[in-house]
Amino acid sequence: MGNTFGHLFRVTTFGESHGGGVGVVIDGCPPRLEITPEEIQFELDRRRPGQSKITTPRKEADQCEILSGVFEGKTLGTPIAILVRNKDQRSQDYDEMAVKYRPSHADATYDAKYGIRNWQGGGRSSARETIGRVAAGAIAKKILRQVAGVEIIGYVRRIKDIEGMVDPDTVTLDQVEGNIVRCPDGECAERMIDLIERFRDAGDSLGGVVECVARSVPRGMGMPVFDKLEADLAKGMMSLPATKGFELGSGFAGTLMSGSEHNDEFYTDDQGNIRTLTNRSGGVQGGISNGENILIRVAFKPTATIRKEQRTVTREGEAVTLAAKGRHDPCVVPRAVPMVEAMMALVLCDHLLRQQGQCGVL
Repeated sequence: MGNTFGHLFRVTTFGESHGGGVGVVIDGCPPRLEITPEEIQFELDRRRPGQSKITTPRKEADQCEILSGVFEGKTLGTPIAILVRNKDQRSQDYDEMAVKYRPSHADATYDAKYGIRNWQGGGRSSARETIGRVAAGAIAKKILRQVAGVEIIGYVRRIKDIEGMVDPDTVTLDQVEGNIVRCPDGECAERMIDLIERFRDAGDSLGGVVECVARSVPRGMGMPVFDKLEADLAKGMMSLPATKGFELGSGFAGTLMSGSEHNDEFYTDDQGNIRTLTNRSGGVQGGISNGENILIRVAFKPTATIRKEQRTVTREGEAVTLAAKGRHDPCVVPRAVPMVEAMMALVLCDHLLRQQGQCGVL
């Protein structure tokens, strides 16, 4: 239960952080889509551990294996299974956590729900689960590009109280990948890196905000009431590990405006398209895309597992302290960028197929 996402473009992820591997089964992918392992690997390399000095030092190549659903470089229309094997587990680092609960982690809640948990790493709650999402997102991105010309770009907007200045309408992938923190604002990026290193050296961690834009999204995507486009985006983003907040368009800042300040007035452009002068709606109105850029922000908490000693309890309720071992990101936000992009792609691809199925046109 709870491992499948989507309606027509459905993904089911599987695996634990210290098990044999992790992966995804994708159902509903249209046939004859050209896809290569290299295209999937490009996205996985952006989220893999050990890629820079500010990420976890766990060394995983995260090499993908396509097990089914692709033949001679094209999708068959049947379920696509993708596997990534775990190679660099150090399960002995987690012996103490077999009996002690990590503060703000999923240890206590998994025990409360199931009465058993894989205490090696984060188990199913580990960010390694997102490998399957990112692999599926690579395929969803290609469908969106080929069918509708949609482009999705995510980037780090803020680390703690350092916020970069980024234009979502013009930012490029090259700018995002131009530094290890994935903030296109170069001056802010250097300050962010220094801050992350300071907290890492002190055995602590930091959180921040990922902003993501989807450009050239067709009008009319989304469903009324319970399946509104922003509702599915919120669910997708909040299902990512360590997320604590979601905003679309003006978000909470819109509460500080009046209606006349916040409303997006309409006009007709030179091609006869109905557009909005501003985009405080974030590209979605009434749960349906309006043709403007879809702009979201996702808040990530500081990494829960830290080396600083903290108070906790054992499974039996005995008061103890814990200074966690293991290899963990001092800040998950830079590696979360491709995860946010993937979830944006999965939601939009699903709604693209639903729109085609219901209305026959985009």
